[in-house]
Amino acid sequence: MRIQVSRTGGFAGIARHREIDTAGRADAQEWEALAGSALADGRAAAPGGVPDGFSYRITVDGRTVHCADPRLTDAQRALISRVLKEGA
Repeated sequence: MRIQVSRTGGFAGIARHREIDTAGRADAQEWEALAGSALADGRAAAPGGVPDGFSYRITVDGRTVHCADPRLTDAQRALISRVLKEGA
């Protein structure tokens, strides 16, 4: 499974993009479950955010959803954090 996260917005307006490929990872099932939960609560179109807040695009194997601060679910927040931290 390929998980991609793009973050835009914020005070400085710096965009970040990272991705994880779960193939061959020992924790692949954990990533896949988290990704499934994050996708379930996402929106097809970018929601309105708050001034200087972040907006996110999460793509998992070609399926894309959008979400924004401060209305992230726990699963979205966890997935975004892990991908941006561990991704290449």
